Amino acid sequence: MVTAVRSAWREVPPYQVRQFAARALEEVPTLAQDILREIRHAYPQLPLVPDEFGEPRALVGIRQSLEHFVAHLTAGPDRPHVHPRVFQEFGRGEGLQGRSLDVLQAVYRLGVRLAWRRLAEIGQQVAIPAPAMYELAESGYEYLDGLVAESVRGYAEAAARQAGERLRLQRRLMEQLFTGPARRRRGAGTADGVPPALAERAAALGWTLPRRVAVAVLLRPAREAVAPAVAPDVLLDMESERPRMVVPEPDAPGRRELLARAAAGWSGAIGPAVPLLDAAKSLRWAGAAVDLTERGLLPAGELLQCTEHTEALVLLPPEELIEDLTRRRLAPLDSCGPAHGRRLAETLLAWLETRGGAPEVAARLGVHPQTVRYRLRQIRELWGAEIDDPDRRFELELVLRARRLRGDLS
Repeated sequence: MVTAVRSAWREVPPYQVRQFAARALEEVPTLAQDILREIRHAYPQLPLVPDEFGEPRALVGIRQSLEHFVAHLTAGPDRPHVHPRVFQEFGRGEGLQGRSLDVLQAVYRLGVRLAWRRLAEIGQQVAIPAPAMYELAESGYEYLDGLVAESVRGYAEAAARQAGERLRLQRRLMEQLFTGPARRRRGAGTADGVPPALAERAAALGWTLPRRVAVAVLLRPAREAVAPAVAPDVLLDMESERPRMVVPEPDAPGRRELLARAAAGWSGAIGPAVPLLDAAKSLRWAGAAVDLTERGLLPAGELLQCTEHTEALVLLPPEELIEDLTRRRLAPLDSCGPAHGRRLAETLLAWLETRGGAPEVAARLGVHPQTVRYRLRQIRELWGAEIDDPDRRFELELVLRARRLRGDLS
């Protein structure tokens, strides 16, 4: 059986409660002024923002909070209180100004202490029992928690609005970087050739225009994956199916290591460093690298540097052209059978890359030199004079390297 908790405040005669509330309400205007004066003395840096009638919002908030609290005393201190929305505005203002809520919460605590001091005096004047006043004090601090919660809600709304606006500005700036023409007529932009619209959007975002950028394209490890914790000057668009980043001055010392740590757990690629107005070119190479990653032709689970995978990016994307050239240049192997044809192809590639004799090729392949000599004789028989043509050798090396990148050769 649950025993109801006794309320000392409910045991106070109603006439005493009404007397206490009436005296408290009479003193609210003066008390609010006194509290604001003490707050201004303790926190002189706290701005006083006037409302539409020219009265400080802080004073309005103090007065309203006191009136709401006292007005509910007749219903019992355990009843829910109405928290003035002006406290949401206080929190929203702190968020918009980029300040934390620490000072605001300290101000609230100071105000409650000062208010309680006067309410305790009124309680003595009307002979409210001490246990009831203790209970009232607890209710006051619960009320304080409610005011703080209102400010936190306003602060969070402001932060979310600011974050959303910043993301919107970032996306617009990035889209202009990616879709704008890379070359513009002389005199069409600033001294650096940057179009005025681009410079204005960057200024609105507080983004310093860099000389060079690199663009990264990412693959989400999961739909709910946390965004990479990039530096503030890195533009990030998480709304795209493949999130994108614009990295200013990517060759700056330590930048590559910081990006790798920020993108830990993500797959993706960062394109080559290019002039700012050529950002679309870096995006194109990063996208091509990510395409190869999705096909399993480049490693996943890390942020790849396109400049470290140039061979794959040059040879693998033009698939139809390479396949057609492969079919024509490696046609002599069609009659050799898959296993033997593969061995001859690997030997031919090793010979083309080393330009050496049988010992050098054998060392590269890990086989006996006599085996290499046998295979090289077969290669010469299959290709004939073509094997001595520099252009044909180049094309053979090209298609054989492409096959190795795809995993067809070792």
